[in-house]
Amino acid sequence: MALAKPINKQMTGCVSSFRMTVLKYKMKKIIFTLVGFCFLFSSCSKSNNSPNKVMTKKPDTTLTPPDTTIQTPQLVVKTNSIKIYAHYLPWFETPATSPDGKWGQHWTMANENPDIVDANGKRQIASYFYPMTGPYASSDRDILDYQLLLMKYSGIDGVIVDWNGTHNVYDYPLIKRNTDSLFKRVTYAGLQFSICYEDAQLANVKSIGGIDTITAAQQDFNYLQTAYFGGSSYVKINNQPLLLNFGPQTMMQPNQWQRALSVLSPKPCLLPLEYADGTTGSSASGEFAWVDASNLTGLRNFYNRASGLSTWFAGAYPGFKDFYKPGGWGNTLFLIDYNNAGTLQSTLNLATTSGAKYLQLITWNDYGEGTMIEPTQEYNFDFLVAIQKYAGVKYTVTELQLIYKWYTLRTKNKGNSTVEAQLTQAYYDLVALKVSAATTIINRIN
Repeated sequence: MALAKPINKQMTGCVSSFRMTVLKYKMKKIIFTLVGFCFLFSSCSKSNNSPNKVMTKKPDTTLTPPDTTIQTPQLVVKTNSIKIYAHYLPWFETPATSPDGKWGQHWTMANENPDIVDANGKRQIASYFYPMTGPYASSDRDILDYQLLLMKYSGIDGVIVDWNGTHNVYDYPLIKRNTDSLFKRVTYAGLQFSICYEDAQLANVKSIGGIDTITAAQQDFNYLQTAYFGGSSYVKINNQPLLLNFGPQTMMQPNQWQRALSVLSPKPCLLPLEYADGTTGSSASGEFAWVDASNLTGLRNFYNRASGLSTWFAGAYPGFKDFYKPGGWGNTLFLIDYNNAGTLQSTLNLATTSGAKYLQLITWNDYGEGTMIEPTQEYNFDFLVAIQKYAGVKYTVTELQLIYKWYTLRTKNKGNSTVEAQLTQAYYDLVALKVSAATTIINRIN
C-alpha cells in the first residue's frame, strides 16, 4: 500500500501486470506512473483460471455458546484526544478459506510456500516478518476478535479497511466477505469501522466484467450505504460517513466522482490521498497522509499545508521493508529503518505537533511491505506498547499478552465445547474491560 506500490503479478488474467503506481504527491502536483499496461489492483487472484467467477466460503459467525453472559462493550479511557484508526488489509487466505484450497497470494507472492515449515514451526511466507499467530485467514472469527481486542487495549479507536468493492472479479468477493466478517465483529468489540475504497479496481471491473466505471462505482457505493454507513459503529465526521480513497487511480476527474457519489445521501466525508484533492474536486473534504521514501520529510511537508484542509488524517508507521523483489513481484521500493520502535515513535510525535484530530496507523497488517504493527516474532508487542503510551491508556503489555494467551487457548481447544464457552465468556469480559474476570478464566484453563 505504498505510494509507489506495484501490483502483485498475476499468473492468470493479464500479462505481467502491476498496480497503477501512485508516486509521491508533491505540493500542488500529482504524479501518477503506470507500471505495465493493466490497471490492476493489488489483490487480484493469481491462481483462478476464471477470475470473474469466485466462490467464497462462509466464515464462522458463531457468537455465543450456552451459559455465556454477554457483556456490553466499554470504551477505553484515553488521555490523548486524537482519534486513532488502524489501516487494515482483509486480503489473507489459508487453504481452509480460499476457493482453491491453497494459500492466498498475500502469503505466497510468486514463489513462497507456507506449506514449507522449518524446524521451529515457522512457515515460509512472503514477508521479512512473521505474525505471532502464524499466517491466518482474514475471515477467521478468532483472529478478528484477537486483533480487535489488541486494538482496543492499545487505545486504537477502530479500523479503516482497504476495500475492493462488490464485483465478482479476481478475489474481490473474498475481500468483501472478509470485510463483512470484520464489520460484524467490530460491533462486539465496541470499536469503530470505516472504508478505504480502491478505485483502481474499477478498471478491472470494466475490462473483465464489462461494467461501466461510473455504474460500477455507484453499485459499490450503494452497497456501502446499505451495509455499513448506517451502522452505529461506522465512523462519522460532521455527521457524514467517512470514506477514504487510495488514489484516485481510475476516476481521475472531479465530474466522475460527482456522478458516482450522486447515489448517496448523505454524501460521505471523502478523503483521497495527500495532494490528490484536485482529482476529486468539491466531492472531497480533505486528504490523508501516507508512507513514502522521504519518510519524515514527506510527513512534515504534508502537515505544513494540511491546516488549509477541512478534514485530514495524519499518518504513523513503524518502518518499511517490502518483500517484492525476493517474492518475485517486481523490485524493492524503498527502505525505512524501524530503529526498534523509534520510527513509529517519531511519526507519532509528528502527528501530535501537527495538530491533527485524526491519525491513521499505517498499517495493521501489510506484511508484504513490512508496515504491520500487530504482534510479530520480530517485534513482539513493541509497536502496540508505543501506541498505548501515545494514546494514554492505563493498560500495558500485560493485557496484550493476556489477549494473545486467550487466542492461543482458543485455537488449541477448538471442539471442546466446555472450554470454548469459558473462553467466549473471557472474550466478553475483555470487551467490557473486566480484565480481572477474564484473567481468572484464562489462567484456570491455562
